[in-house]
Amino acid sequence: MLKKYLIVFLISMVPLIELRGAIPYAVGFNLPLIPSYIIAIIGNMLPVPFIFLFGRKMLEWGKDKPLIGGFFRWCLEKGEKAGAKLEAKAGRGLYIALLLFVGIPLPGTGAWSGTLAASILNMDFRKSVVYVTLGVLLAGIIMLAASLGVFGAISLVK
Repeated sequence: MLKKYLIVFLISMVPLIELRGAIPYAVGFNLPLIPSYIIAIIGNMLPVPFIFLFGRKMLEWGKDKPLIGGFFRWCLEKGEKAGAKLEAKAGRGLYIALLLFVGIPLPGTGAWSGTLAASILNMDFRKSVVYVTLGVLLAGIIMLAASLGVFGAISLVK
């Protein structure tokens, strides 16, 4: 069982997959829900401070390098444009927008992309981590409910 919990933890750390893949894995393997949820949250949040503190710096560093420069520039430009658009729409509700961006489990949203966006927008570190954490908790609840529904329906068909 420890091996399966470790897999939940590692899956939740993977960019783009995050706990959106870890929780269905846990539910599919009938792991206890509360420990799996907590492990997935911890795994998903572990990279967040590093992404915030070093993500933009890494992109800035790599934007002039051969091979990776084009992609890194594209990431910076896209992040800055999206951030400006989000700031204009959200106004004072920027942190709530960050929470919803991270919390609604859609492809391309999550702790990694939300934290990188907060870093690119030079948002406050502490507030960003708090709102990303709240978003991850929300996404975890949504994924838990969705996974239980899907796997429950599958068990009825069997």
